[in-house]
Amino acid sequence: MDMLPPALPRLLVQDAVRAALIEDLGRAGDITTAATIPPEAQARAVLSSREEGVICGAELCATAFRMLDPGLSFSLRVGDGATVAPGELVAEVEGNARAMLSAERVALNFLMHLSGIATLTGAYARRIAHTRAKVCDTRKTMPGLRAFAKYAVRCGGGSNHRYGLDDAILIKDNHIAVAGGVAKAVHCARAYAGHLVRIEVEVDTLEQMREALEAGADVILLDNMPPETLRQVVEMNAGRAILEASGRISLDTIAAVAETGVDYISTSKITMAAPTLDVGLDIKIG
Repeated sequence: MDMLPPALPRLLVQDAVRAALIEDLGRAGDITTAATIPPEAQARAVLSSREEGVICGAELCATAFRMLDPGLSFSLRVGDGATVAPGELVAEVEGNARAMLSAERVALNFLMHLSGIATLTGAYARRIAHTRAKVCDTRKTMPGLRAFAKYAVRCGGGSNHRYGLDDAILIKDNHIAVAGGVAKAVHCARAYAGHLVRIEVEVDTLEQMREALEAGADVILLDNMPPETLRQVVEMNAGRAILEASGRISLDTIAAVAETGVDYISTSKITMAAPTLDVGLDIKIG
């Protein structure tokens, strides 16, 4: 069965867009537009991509316009997850010019930022398409935008890691140091967690890998291991736990990591280092 497309809760979208508009409009509103554009002025604008990429954030973009004026007509031409060519039309907006111009920057900020994440994720995903591995994100996201960044990762063909500290247990090196070892940390986590909570543990040596397997970890995070060590880990694991490689992953290294046989490869670069996709809004006269 085909996987259903990712979706965002409407209330989450509305809250984020409202906060962004309040931040931008400030105490006096858009004084430039108010000073130069008559209240009754109408306009039509097109949003188009100026470079190749993957579109993401269309709903947030549309919400920004409609929140300032529900009468604005927003016609989406290319949906989230679609690849666009330079110059390709993404959407059209028509209606009150004041509302359109005042919402423009917030609408484009969401669209450009999330499309950038989706585009970079797609580049990573293509590098490992010949393997079983999937690229996934981390909790390294801009504060307040995590749900949207992770949505963009899925639109780009990647997978999501945990959303926060409350939806999975990830025992990292500092937890292990304080808890007194891999096995002890995993056993404590197993006793604490509900039956639906997965337990992942970070390891950086083969000995820790053995401990994690013997302790019954569900997922094992392989930190900064070179490909030759990852191959040993995959053989040692023999399919018992889900294996996630992480650390210094780049477009140049991800294929070699994926070819070792790991299940997931996590990187913060897709959410923290993605350049924006250049999308412009142009008013059409006549």
